[in-house]
Amino acid sequence: MTTSCEKCPLRKIDFFDDMSQDEVEKTQRFKSGELVVDAGTPILMEGSNAPQIYTALRGMGLRYKLLPDGKRQVINFIFPGDFIGLQAGMLGEMGHSVEATTNMTLCVFDRSDFFDFFRGSSSRAFDITWIAATEEHFLGGALTNVGQRDAISSVAWALVMLFRRADALGMVHNDTMPLPFKQQDLADSLGLSLVHTNKTLTKLRDRQLAAWSDGKLTIHDLGELAQVAGMELEPVKSRPLI
Repeated sequence: MTTSCEKCPLRKIDFFDDMSQDEVEKTQRFKSGELVVDAGTPILMEGSNAPQIYTALRGMGLRYKLLPDGKRQVINFIFPGDFIGLQAGMLGEMGHSVEATTNMTLCVFDRSDFFDFFRGSSSRAFDITWIAATEEHFLGGALTNVGQRDAISSVAWALVMLFRRADALGMVHNDTMPLPFKQQDLADSLGLSLVHTNKTLTKLRDRQLAAWSDGKLTIHDLGELAQVAGMELEPVKSRPLI
């Protein structure tokens, strides 16, 4: 059965902003259904003019670009609550691809209704603008990794960011979160080789800061890991849910 916006399990998580009854009803009218996909399923393809946009209700995935030589740049990691396909909604085609890493359930919205959704609710339009601005902010940090940080700082930054996202969603238990991605995915997000990434993760494990194995990431000392990354642990801000 399709999950109603009224009973959406993500709305129970403090990380997401409260929605008024009017916002819930307008989002429900915007939602056209749900899609369940298996791990490894392409959801959106770069250059495609997809008729749907999505919110990740359950599961995790990847955003990435493929280069002409076959190399891949991972842009971001998808968590529950992430809005997927905004580029297609605004520009008419995707500038990157999206793939499910685990089995996923997606809330489906028709792109043809996107601008009516904007016009019908200024608060929901602002929420989508906020999401776009937050994505831009994250990409600035990721670009700094590729251009300026050394390998251990870059890997530490990525692990802190992933851990804090999971913690905000209630996915961390006993300092451990599910991390179903591959080391190659992390390497492709940081512009590092797989061998270099593996050696760097080993250094962090030997320093008893972080350990990633069997699809789980354990952070032993988040503050120290953040210092290695050269970042401040600012309070996590709540975000809109579409």
